[in-house]
Amino acid sequence: RFYKNPDGIACFLLHGSIENGRIFYSKSGKGLAPYLAKQGFDVYVADLRGRGNSEPAIDKGHTYNQTDAILGEIPAFLNEIDTLKKGMPIHALAHSWGGVLLLSYIARFNDARIRSMVFFGTKRRIKVINWDRIWRVQILWNKIGHLLIAKHGYLPAVKYGFGSDNEPKEFYRQVKEWAIRGPWIDEQDGFDYANILQNKTVPPTLYLTGANDTHLGHPKDVKRLMLEVGNKPSDTIKIIGKANGYAHNYDHINLLTHPLALNDHFPEVVQWLRKHE
Repeated sequence: RFYKNPDGIACFLLHGSIENGRIFYSKSGKGLAPYLAKQGFDVYVADLRGRGNSEPAIDKGHTYNQTDAILGEIPAFLNEIDTLKKGMPIHALAHSWGGVLLLSYIARFNDARIRSMVFFGTKRRIKVINWDRIWRVQILWNKIGHLLIAKHGYLPAVKYGFGSDNEPKEFYRQVKEWAIRGPWIDEQDGFDYANILQNKTVPPTLYLTGANDTHLGHPKDVKRLMLEVGNKPSDTIKIIGKANGYAHNYDHINLLTHPLALNDHFPEVVQWLRKHE
């Protein structure tokens, strides 16, 4: 939890696949979470099961999957915030796959507490074709990742340089199915997320992605997600790069971690949140 004003509007921050909540903050007090706290928000950063400070750490015994996160963890996080904030509105922000999990939660539940959302590099399908996608997604993450899971019983992403945190076997498999191959349908009960979202009121959402995000949040794939959700008139997309007046051409990670972000696009995030309080 990061706050200067304990009575500020709540912000719930959710990380993506093969990472943890540290994408939003550093030990030295930098990052989006401390920044939002300085602007008067009451900020809560999640670590999904086994990631970051969540215990026990992921190993071959974890049967946890992304449906568990959608149906169990995200509601628990939001309900705890609601208890602490006594019914105040909540803004939900996410990096990468965390946005897909949040949208899936929105499809499942009617949650009027969430006033707006902000996504950083969030896509549902990886369809753009370039060398980075071929090497990092199709070969490294997909094929080599599959072999590592067969060997270890989970994806040891930290050891092999895949990401900042490890991934349970089933969580990895389900993410791969949605991102590479399959439709946005839950394999456990057949819930059709895309179909529901097309016809549902979704909190106003700001989609941000880096001009130099080559494959994990490529602008074309972010736009595909917006269409899949229903291209809501309240939604906005911004490509953060020099061509659009920003100081840097950001990629998938430094969209949140680059020191220039504090003065470049973080203020626009605050403007969005305050607009939808």
